[in-house]
Amino acid sequence: MSIFDSIAINTSGLSLERLKLDTISTNIANVNTTRTEGGGPYIKKTVTFEENVKHSQSALSTGNTQKSFGVKATGMEEDDSNLVREYNPESPDADENGYVTLPNVNMADEMVDMMTTLRTYEANATALEASKNMLKQALQIAAK
Repeated sequence: MSIFDSIAINTSGLSLERLKLDTISTNIANVNTTRTEGGGPYIKKTVTFEENVKHSQSALSTGNTQKSFGVKATGMEEDDSNLVREYNPESPDADENGYVTLPNVNMADEMVDMMTTLRTYEANATALEASKNMLKQALQIAAK
């Protein structure tokens, strides 16, 4: 394990959490959007991610080993379940029966997701700062 691996892992976590925050912000901004460019209401989006595993060959062992290098975003999913239909015949987005399909964004869920994401971002930032301090201490010890 390289001395910079912890920094790379924490950086990948920070990057993922920023993408998740951007997605949550987009969901919140479109909580009342009943018409999109593609037609229909805004559909809630979520970020999918997985562990970033790399295969490497170690000089000490004979086989290939797997090393974790943090996380990576794998895509963006749209969840079209729980769309609400509301009777509002005056709306320009109403169908022939007077119903408007509303976005499936729940503000309470989005706020909980945002708080969780912010806490995870802060934890990654704290771990990154600890890694930097350890490297700084190691450099100071080596300089003596």
